[in-house]
Formats: sequence, structure tokens, C-alpha cells
Amino acid sequence: MFQETFKRKQGLGESILDKMTKKEKIISFAWQHLLLFIALYIMTLGIAACVKSMLGASVISVLPYVFHDAGTGGLTPSLTIGQYTFIMNALLVVGQVGVLRRQFDPVQLFQLLVGFVFGMLIDLNLYLLSWLQPEAIWEKAIAQLAGCTILAAGIALEVRCGSVTMPGEGFPVAISKVTGIEFPKVKIVVDVSLVLLGIVFCYIFFGKWQWHIIGVGTLFAMYYVGWAVRIASHHLKWFDRLLKYRPGFRRYIYGLARYIYRK
Repeated sequence: MFQETFKRKQGLGESILDKMTKKEKIISFAWQHLLLFIALYIMTLGIAACVKSMLGASVISVLPYVFHDAGTGGLTPSLTIGQYTFIMNALLVVGQVGVLRRQFDPVQLFQLLVGFVFGMLIDLNLYLLSWLQPEAIWEKAIAQLAGCTILAAGIALEVRCGSVTMPGEGFPVAISKVTGIEFPKVKIVVDVSLVLLGIVFCYIFFGKWQWHIIGVGTLFAMYYVGWAVRIASHHLKWFDRLLKYRPGFRRYIYGLARYIYRK
């Protein structure tokens, strides 16, 4: 689903760019990536809420969370979850190069920059949510549900931006392209593999399962986030209009509001 949406938006974006002047292309690029930044912020806010729920991190954060906790005990370098997330994303980009070889598009190296920003935003949101310390099980459940919902909203917006794919999506896309296996099936295998690796490293570092890292919330996120993204994707016509909007000094506030909410 992510791959099909991305290709559709990418094709639409290319046809629009062909009709633009150089100045309009620059403005369009800047506007598109400003919205991408906002989408990434929303995604990482959801990821941070899942981490703070203590019921289990989302799939993309499982391995970074394990290595971060191991780092607090001196078993690994003492890096933040966001920093380990960037390292993991960089490895996923390297994996894409290894899988695609000559078919790899150098433009996709931009994923490294996106991954770096993504990691920084995770750390920022973990700091901003440092006050969130749920104790009762219902409080943790609410935090997990809210985090997964926010994460799904961010993913839906990020895919809609039609820019460079995230490394977590780009790697299964590369495998799907080479093997011919459908993207959704490859995506599931990659996600499950990341969780299984997290479990393995839990036993390597701690000698036992870490339920606050890989718990019922992780399993919930694996199913709920994908479902919520599909639901959210049907209600983003306002965001499509926002993507087509070209910001100008004369119409920043009134023009933007009228453009979004026009009938």
C-alpha cells in the first residue's frame, strides 16, 4: 500500500514539475519538504508516546530501544534512541544498495538525511514527553493507543508527500523489486525480522525478555498502525490541496486557509 501510494504521488509530482518554471520548482520543493518535516515530526511524536507507554515500542524503535538500554549498562555505546535509529536507517540504506546494486537510484541517498532528521526528532519528542510517566495499566494503554494513532497519521501524511521513501519502507521496496514478491508481504517479513532481532539482542544483552521494549504494545502496533494508515489515507484530500498550494508573501494566512477549506 505504501509503495503504490508513493509511486502514484511521485508520478503526479513529476508531471506537475514538468510544467513549472525554475523558481516554481524551487518553491514547490521547499514546500513539499516542509510538509514532509511536519509529517516526520508527527510520526516521531507517536513513536515517543509508544516508548513512554512502557507496553512495547513500535517496530521501527525496537532495535534502537534495545541498544539504548544496553548502553545505559555499558554493554553498547551510550547513544540515544534517536541516534541508534539513525544508525539502523543508515544500515537499511546500505542494504538497499546491496540488494539493488546498479539499479539503486543515487537520489535515494537522500534517505540518509531524512533518517538523520527522523532520529533527531525522536530524541526531541522523547524529551518533550519526559513528563509522561503512566503507571496504571489503563494509563499505559491510552498512551500506547494515542502513540500508535499519531504514528499512523504521520505515516499517512509522509507517504502522501511523495518524496523520498523512509529507509524502513525503502528496504522492503528494494527486495520486492528484485525478487518480484509483493511489497506488503516483504514489509511484514522485514518488520517481523526487526522484532525477532530485538528479542535476540534482549537475551544477548540482558539474558531475558524486556517486556517494556517488546511487549503487547509492539504486537498491537504491528496490526493497528497499518489499519489506521489505510483509514487515514481516505481522508487526506485537504492535505492533497495543501501539497498543491504554492506559498506567497501576499497570501500566507488568508489565502492558505481559503485554499484548504474551499468548497
